[in-house]
Amino acid sequence: MSKKAIVIGAGIAGLAAAVRLANKGFQVQVFEANPYPGGKLSEIKHGDYRFDAGPSLFTLPEQVEELFRISGRSPEQHFEYVKLPVACHYFWEDGNQVKAWSDINRFAEEVETKLGEPAENVRKALKESAFIYEHLSPLFMHRSLHKLNTWTNKEALKSYLKMGKLGIFSTMNKSNEKRFSQSKMVQLFNRYATYNGSNPYETPATLSIIPHLEFNIGAFFPKKGMHDITLSIYNLALDLGVNFEFNTKVDEILVQNKQAIGIAVNGIRKEADLVVNNMDMVNAYKTILKKQKQPRLLLDQPKSSSALIFYWGIKKNFPELDLHNILFSENYREEFNHIFHKKSIYHDPTVYINITSVYKSDDAPEGCMNWFTMINVPNNQGQNWDIMISEARKNIIAKVNRILKTDIESLIDVEDVLEPRTIESRTSSANGALYGNSSNNMYAAFLRHANYSSDIKNLYFCGGSVHPGGGIPLCLLSAKIMTEMVD
Repeated sequence: MSKKAIVIGAGIAGLAAAVRLANKGFQVQVFEANPYPGGKLSEIKHGDYRFDAGPSLFTLPEQVEELFRISGRSPEQHFEYVKLPVACHYFWEDGNQVKAWSDINRFAEEVETKLGEPAENVRKALKESAFIYEHLSPLFMHRSLHKLNTWTNKEALKSYLKMGKLGIFSTMNKSNEKRFSQSKMVQLFNRYATYNGSNPYETPATLSIIPHLEFNIGAFFPKKGMHDITLSIYNLALDLGVNFEFNTKVDEILVQNKQAIGIAVNGIRKEADLVVNNMDMVNAYKTILKKQKQPRLLLDQPKSSSALIFYWGIKKNFPELDLHNILFSENYREEFNHIFHKKSIYHDPTVYINITSVYKSDDAPEGCMNWFTMINVPNNQGQNWDIMISEARKNIIAKVNRILKTDIESLIDVEDVLEPRTIESRTSSANGALYGNSSNNMYAAFLRHANYSSDIKNLYFCGGSVHPGGGIPLCLLSAKIMTEMVD
């Protein structure tokens, strides 16, 4: 008889964990409270418009491809994507625009021409980003931080000698102010803190690792949209014999003699040899693990930022817009001060617009666009969200109108909204925080839950709220790290 594994949550990490466990010979059952797989990586449809509901940036595609390869399938036959020639199109209120070309030399030259930032500064910054990735990714992305062998292997010993150059003792903003002479370039590279819901004025400069993924390795787009990442892994799991129970909320993880023995669902015991929790770690301890010892230090950590997203069907084509677009705030520091300290929304927010119809034309009617329009906002602390959302919508529209010289409200054909309260209710993310605990201090990486329980045998964790963090690549790596611990 093959061993049984239960995975709680069909988010992207839960799906990857199911695939990996099936490849290890486990009989896998996945329990998901929602009627669909993918968690945040789902989709929304309104009439002839389709929107990827959540994560919109795709890097490190090899993490998806690896799931097919270990399963004996050809990735190319099941999951197709393209490399983006432009990672993002940046706009400022004074009329300045910069395209972040995937060709680093072209990007550097554009920055020098448009912003007056020496091209060599850009090349140097991306070399430094690659250096950080080379020395930190083996430690922080591909291994458990909670196992002794992570810190005693040869790669770790090499990294210790470079610690002073890895940005651990500085903030992202201070590091970028040293790298660049122009404030707009500092702002552009500070933006990478938002990739895991952090504040660039507080988060360690080690997060400058992210530009390496986007520029030196590349940004990509799945030909069928971001939701195809979910569907391709889900279909692979089905093909491997994984069983999914949707609309099924787990009541409790059953523990006996300090060992996970299964779960309770609707009062029925489901036994297993191991249990994997892909649910947000904080809410898991509040609900399905509430009878167990609580890791108070981790649970009490400040949470990451959240998001306010307007899904707009736009009855016009804007040729100046790309797949990824940023309309920057005039006062970036004050915007983050509002998000993390005032717990409010700044009146001049940075607006991110993702338009998949640029690459996937059937996501919108002919001559139209599907705008995923997002701003970073605080997580839910009981604010008056109805008033805040209404005010933010006006400010977003005003900013779009100023920069794009348009009247966007008259062009909105359909509208849907996702905000911290609904993010929490739909994805069980504590306080609607997108990335679990925040990374706004130098010890943040060590203040994430391990991929296993130190108190309960055969209980494992994966997903954006545990090590190594949020975002598609890290969630997939969390499943890999976790599965490598399983006998």
